[in-house]
Amino acid sequence: MAYRNDLKQLEFDLASATGPLVRLFDVETSHKMGILAAKLGFFPRETRPDPPSLRTTVWGREFPNPLGVAAGFDKDAEVVEPLLGLGFGFVEVGSITPLPQPGNPKPRAFRLPEFGAVINRYGFNSEGLDAARERLAAFRRRQAEQGAAFPGGMLGVNLGKNKTSEDAAADYSTGVTKLGEFADYLVINISSPNTPGLRSLQGRQELETLVRSVKQTRDGMKWDARGPPPLLVKIAPDLTEADMSDIASVALEQGVDGLIVSNTTITRPGAIAEHPLGKETGGLSGRPLFEMATEVLREMYTLTGGRLPIVGVGGVSSGADAYAKIRAGASLVELYSAFAFEGPRLVPRVKRELAALLEKDGFASVADAVGTDHRQKAAASVASAMAAAAK
Repeated sequence: MAYRNDLKQLEFDLASATGPLVRLFDVETSHKMGILAAKLGFFPRETRPDPPSLRTTVWGREFPNPLGVAAGFDKDAEVVEPLLGLGFGFVEVGSITPLPQPGNPKPRAFRLPEFGAVINRYGFNSEGLDAARERLAAFRRRQAEQGAAFPGGMLGVNLGKNKTSEDAAADYSTGVTKLGEFADYLVINISSPNTPGLRSLQGRQELETLVRSVKQTRDGMKWDARGPPPLLVKIAPDLTEADMSDIASVALEQGVDGLIVSNTTITRPGAIAEHPLGKETGGLSGRPLFEMATEVLREMYTLTGGRLPIVGVGGVSSGADAYAKIRAGASLVELYSAFAFEGPRLVPRVKRELAALLEKDGFASVADAVGTDHRQKAAASVASAMAAAAK
């Protein structure tokens, strides 16, 4: 079976061995070093096949496995190919804003290693659509030229708005116009806590207007035989029940193709609140986010009746975490913070563990396991009702 402990695995382990040294630097410098390492070819390339159980089809697109890189790592679409080469099933670049912007003042990212967590307030630092368009066009050219020799996997493009923009719909629509042709799916990111007013777009009326406008732009463009890329909305974990109900209703009514659940949280759960860095403003990611994000995922799956594919993200650092997201209703799973802490060897480990859990529970594929917790809960409720009626 794939991912055995061989020379290829040694490549991944060695590539991760520099992690402690890199993390002696601040978060943002470490991140830039990681991007540079990928550019210079220091990331290993996965040649071992994924287990067949990990292959999955979502939106009519075939993913070699359900594990992806969340937006935020490759903000400007600089290293898509090396990331896919690590064995990720997909890479989501961004958030990319229409015009270049520097983001918030530094320092703006803080590492809490004892919690496996990061707090950031980057604020959509972006080189803009034109720079990303040039890189993604080159990426697609290389893919066409190399064919089967090119790393497999899908490309998601996460779109943001400029901080000073007063017309969010225009910003997102411009992103669709300039980058849509390169994307296997598109994301409207309205959930970052670091751009003033952005999360207010999650309100029912604001979301309806935004989705309608962006979807109209996408549907008015010319596409190949596959049709337009699916349009997803990325939401926050800090939502009330009413918020989630409104988002689910709008997503279904307006024909959104999927949801990404979730972005970082502005809360500081447990001991994070007492940590010296806990009072830094920004979004918290990593292990402490897992339970909150998974609970929102579970609720959104219920509210949408399982009719919308969901990308589960937030606190994933193991195959068990990925499996929990899938059972809660995720068709695909993303990670970022754990990758920053552990390095390339995390990728084959998570896939190996996930494949083992699927096999253990008798699932032939990821798709078979999606939403299992809900089905089991429903079956238990029916059995309980029948037992009560029989008394």
